[in-house]
This record gives sequence, C-alpha cells and structure tokens, in this order.
Amino acid sequence: MSVELRYVPSPIGFSYDTIYSALANQSGRMQYYKEEMGTVRIRIGRNEFISAFNNLEIIAIKPIQAPAPVFQLKFYAIKNRKLNELPV
Repeated sequence: MSVELRYVPSPIGFSYDTIYSALANQSGRMQYYKEEMGTVRIRIGRNEFISAFNNLEIIAIKPIQAPAPVFQLKFYAIKNRKLNELPV
C-alpha cells in the first residue's frame, strides 16, 4: 500500500544558514548532506546530522517525495536567530 504525503509550502519567506538533507537510496542506505549558504553540498556523517537536528534551531522541514520507494528529508537551520526576526 502506497501512501502519498502532502506538502504544504510556507506562505512566509524565511532566511536560513544551512540546509541539511538525509536520503535513502534504493538499497536503503542513508546518506547525509550539509549545504551552507553560498557553498556546495558536502556529504557528512550520521552523527553530525543527528547533532544538527537535535541542537540547531530548525525553521522549516521539507519531506521530499520521489517516485521510487526512497526517503528524503530536508531541514533548514539557522545559527543566528536575529536574521529571522519577524517585524512587529
């Protein structure tokens, strides 16, 4: 049974420092990546990904659907909260 996840994009723009992504290829092996603003995507280890997920301020999460049975997740993190303050 296949379940399709619905993704609702945010109507509010935001600033971020880093994008972290995790994806599973068809064999099920997880690969983790980090992309900082203005740099290329680099492969990172599982521990660094988990540490970032647990410790950074996550401002958006984007599940990525693919036609094949693979899993992908991106989250946008910010290191400086003042960059993302909303006007009052």
